[in-house]
Amino acid sequence: MENGATPLQAMLDREAIRDCLARLARGEDRRDADLIRACCWPDGSTDYGVFAGDFDAYLAWVVPGADAILCTQHLLGQSVIDLAGDTARVETQVQSYHRIDMGDAQRDVMIGGRYLDIFERREGQWRIARRTMLYDWVQDIGVSADWNQGVMGMAFSAPHFTGRANGDHSVRFFARETD
Repeated sequence: MENGATPLQAMLDREAIRDCLARLARGEDRRDADLIRACCWPDGSTDYGVFAGDFDAYLAWVVPGADAILCTQHLLGQSVIDLAGDTARVETQVQSYHRIDMGDAQRDVMIGGRYLDIFERREGQWRIARRTMLYDWVQDIGVSADWNQGVMGMAFSAPHFTGRANGDHSVRFFARETD
C-alpha cells in the first residue's frame, strides 16, 4: 500500500492524474479555457522557461494564444507518479509540434521535454497546482508543407479534416454535434 491507500485507490488516483494531463494537453491545443480551467487549481502557477506566472496569467498566455502559432499538438508519453496522500509529484514526457507563421513562410518546430507537476487532490479531484517545463531538445524542421487542402497529393473531401487551434472539428465531435 502507498501511503495508506489501497492498491485499487492508488490505481484510480494515477488514472485520474493521467486523465487530467490528457485533458490539459487537449485544452492547450484547442485553446479551450474551460477545459484548461478544469485541470489546474486557480491558485496554481506555471513556469515554462519562456513564461512564468500564476494561473490567470498562464490562461491569458495560452488562450487565445499567439496568432503566429497556427496549431499545436502535444503528445504525452509515460508519467512517473509519486503519490503522497493528497499530493503527487508527476514527471511526464512530452513532445509538442508547433506550426509557426514567420511572416514570409510557415515553419514546423518540435520540442521534447518533461513536465514536472505537483498535483493536489481537493474535495476528491486531482488538478495541477504547480508545473515546471524542462526542455530536452528542440528541432526546427523547416518550412511547412501545405497540407491544408489534402495530404500526399490527395485532396480532402471536406474542409474539417485539418486540425486547428480554434474551430477544430473535434469540438463538434465531443459536443455530439456530429458522428
